[in-house]
Amino acid sequence: MEPSQNQRQATIVGFSAVLMWATLALLTDLSGTVPPFQLTAMAFTIAFGIGIAAWLRAGGNVLRHLRLPWQVWAIGIVGLFGYHFFYFMALRHAPAVEASLIAYLWPLLIVFLSALLPGERLRWFHGAGAIAGFLGAGLLVTRGQGFSFEVQYTTGYLAALVCALTWSGYSILSRRFGAIPTSAVGGFCGATAVLAWVCHALFETTVVPSGWEWIAILGLGLGPVGLAFFTWDYGVKQGNIRVLGALSYAAPLLSTLLLIVSGRAEATWSVGLACGLIVGGAVLATLDFFRPGAVKNSG
Repeated sequence: MEPSQNQRQATIVGFSAVLMWATLALLTDLSGTVPPFQLTAMAFTIAFGIGIAAWLRAGGNVLRHLRLPWQVWAIGIVGLFGYHFFYFMALRHAPAVEASLIAYLWPLLIVFLSALLPGERLRWFHGAGAIAGFLGAGLLVTRGQGFSFEVQYTTGYLAALVCALTWSGYSILSRRFGAIPTSAVGGFCGATAVLAWVCHALFETTVVPSGWEWIAILGLGLGPVGLAFFTWDYGVKQGNIRVLGALSYAAPLLSTLLLIVSGRAEATWSVGLACGLIVGGAVLATLDFFRPGAVKNSG
């Protein structure tokens, strides 16, 4: 079935989240030495402000946006807070390269798990494109130097795998609850902020940001750890979730390019090869999205 104009528009809106996530590494680097849970709490507090602004603009009783089925609350909180919690645990218990590579399985998982959704059909080029994107992301993460798994880091590897399963599961289940309005994400952000503040109080020492670091944190809360979750929710509910999964590998590529442009990373052969794999994979995975007639008779 060919994608409708509304589905294409929703997919583009969802892809804007990927573009915002591409700024995550740079903005996090600019935020200085703020501990991860504190940074998460601050950013999600700002994101909660976006949700409140949306509720006020919609008019009526603001609390009605919080009257959601418990299953929806569980999915939203586990998705947003759980992803960040397990990601930080993975980085704490395993080398960053291996942990990040395992965590980046989530776009690939979204593509394959989408086959379980009603009315969705996984074609060979969807899977091939997602796999090419994962290989490209692997080159970016490892910088072409390879990686090794060691038994003593098993806890970190498992945490990274749970991280990937958490975000892919959240995205797929959000599609199943497509009738829930995107404004509900504001409540998830608020709950995530509270839980992150609790974790910060338990595990970290508070660091007061400087002037420019405050700007970076504001940017995080408004973009990759804020508005991005709203546009992603709309995209996975109304758009082409397989395409969004495959295109998500553009995030590490664009993130690396931003770091290179800002002088915080070097351009290498592995970046060039990763670029080819990710861009090629994205083109392959979106054959039936931008050119539906080209694959009408393919298997």
